[in-house]
Amino acid sequence: MSIIQVEHLFKSFGSLEVLRDVSLTVEEGERIVIIGGSGCGKSVLLRSLDLLEKPDAGRILIDGDEITARGADVNRIRQKMGMVYQGFHLFQHMDVLDNLTLAPTRLRGMSRAEAEEKAAELLKMVSLESRKHAMPGVLSGGQKQRIAIARCLAMEPKIMLFDEPTSALDPTMVGEVLATMRMLAKRGMTMLIVTHEMAFAREVGTRILYLDEGGIYEQGTPEEIFDRPQKPKTKAFIQKMKYFSQKIDRRDFDLMQLQGGIQGFAEKYGIGDKFAYRLQLCAEELVFEMLSGAVSEEAEVKLEVNISYSEADKSILLELICSGSKYDPFSTDEDDETHLGVTILRNVAKDMSFAYHDGINQIKVRL
Repeated sequence: MSIIQVEHLFKSFGSLEVLRDVSLTVEEGERIVIIGGSGCGKSVLLRSLDLLEKPDAGRILIDGDEITARGADVNRIRQKMGMVYQGFHLFQHMDVLDNLTLAPTRLRGMSRAEAEEKAAELLKMVSLESRKHAMPGVLSGGQKQRIAIARCLAMEPKIMLFDEPTSALDPTMVGEVLATMRMLAKRGMTMLIVTHEMAFAREVGTRILYLDEGGIYEQGTPEEIFDRPQKPKTKAFIQKMKYFSQKIDRRDFDLMQLQGGIQGFAEKYGIGDKFAYRLQLCAEELVFEMLSGAVSEEAEVKLEVNISYSEADKSILLELICSGSKYDPFSTDEDDETHLGVTILRNVAKDMSFAYHDGINQIKVRL
């Protein structure tokens, strides 16, 4: 069932035409990830869906209701969508609980007791139940964004719109927000996401839209867009990002195969020997750290090492995903000699982050 229909959408700002004859159909449960260069219209397209940007021409239907129609009940139709912005847009004079209960009580007619019960469920879902009486000013950026997501969900939307939700965050906080979005994806939420997190786009998206030349220049599955792009500008954009991935499914894995794979990846894309060595060292230490700390002896080993390299800014991101009990390797004592590998990581990494959700540990190390 189509839950969003966009027909022949146009939007200009003065003489600058940003969207030109854009049409799009989104089915219920789809996760559409919108990518492209700066200024290509990604955010404008997203914001047009709930008329935060008013189109110059075209029609937009949300769950069968045309929000662009003359005389449409825009506020009612907007309630079908939750919008998460780059900034957090929390009410600074209200605590977390009041932020979550305001809209349901005023717009949906919930009683305060019902709204608080719903808020408690959502805060538990985003692992912030202990912060319900905190003021936004004392929360970290990642916590604020998770609260912003929970506030949208309090209105029980059918669609969630994410406009670069991690771009304003410190790198150490990105993982916790992406973990929350992964959880929504697993629950079947219809989502449209504007993001620069390409690994996340590849993992979560059911369809990728690459925007250029005023519209949807190319679209397809993550495999089609990231592995087999067809059009020149898509190829140029995607080729700036390089990926390496290896799964580990047993404790006595072939370390030389992992190290050789990383070395080959580094040589192929011109990553210097210094960074290649750091990648090998960090990957090895993280794998053994997680196997000893997160995976019990009798448990099945499900671990994945991912590396992404941007030719545009030469940044390197090492990501490790490990099923098991919660284990944050970065919480160990810096003077604990039994965790020498973590000490090495602290010395060579620009920044590190850890997130845990639904039995999955996610570690990111940026070099």
